[in-house]
Amino acid sequence: MSESTEAATARVRVTQVASAIGRQKDQRETLIGLGLNKLNRSRVLEDTPSVRGMIFKVKHLIRVEPA
Repeated sequence: MSESTEAATARVRVTQVASAIGRQKDQRETLIGLGLNKLNRSRVLEDTPSVRGMIFKVKHLIRVEPA
């Protein structure tokens, strides 16, 4: 597989491990944008720059693993 094909299919598993209660509104909205809104809920997402930015914003509330 070429590098461009691998980059296009790269995925990450994101799991919420901390509550959004008492967090800033933009952090709660970012969790919802990632498809997370309950503890221990996981989503497999494309590894894109926009998703990486969202992950960085709420990195203290989630766990990220390769999918």
